[in-house]
Amino acid sequence: MGSHKDIGYSPYSDQSARVEELETKLMELKKDLSTARNLGAAIASVREYEFKSVDGSTVTLAQLFGDHDDLVVIHNMGEKCQYCALWADGLSAFAPHLVRRTAFVLASPNSPESLRNQIAARGWKFRVVSDHGSPFAHDMGFEGSSVSHGTTRLPGVSAFHREREESGATRIRRTGAAQFGPGDDFCAIWPLFDLVSGGVGGWTPVAPYTLPS
Repeated sequence: MGSHKDIGYSPYSDQSARVEELETKLMELKKDLSTARNLGAAIASVREYEFKSVDGSTVTLAQLFGDHDDLVVIHNMGEKCQYCALWADGLSAFAPHLVRRTAFVLASPNSPESLRNQIAARGWKFRVVSDHGSPFAHDMGFEGSSVSHGTTRLPGVSAFHREREESGATRIRRTGAAQFGPGDDFCAIWPLFDLVSGGVGGWTPVAPYTLPS
């Protein structure tokens, strides 16, 4: 892909130079942000965690890597959060491409039965596990508690790398993490709304289905 300078035309009319200047600055800031996120989120050695697959069987963090040495885990807040479902819907479209590079899993506090219903209703194309009862989300900084709010979760993503040491032992470390939220780079709907008159307006995501009670 080339810039308007490369191809000789642009959709931005007399704002082309300004747009390119701002895009260059934004890309530089994004690189700085990515570096800061990864430095802050790095964990040299992550202990083993257990999850429940949608069929109720137990699976470990190490097993989620499959044949890959890298793993991306989406921290989902559960079926009641339609924003989390929105992010997952978008990521599902990329899943077949993502898994060519890295293992990709969504972790939710919901039960395996609830997760089966969500997968069937939304057509998610990635692996989903339940981390209910596990300290995983808390240890990764995506779950906490307070007197006023009780136990709460944050949506986001953690990336992990599996290393095989000379001794033959395997070590898992976290290489990066980021929170999810409206306007971020992890859901393509927001920059599209930015192009529409009035922006996002009063739009909010809604469930395209009703979960069984």
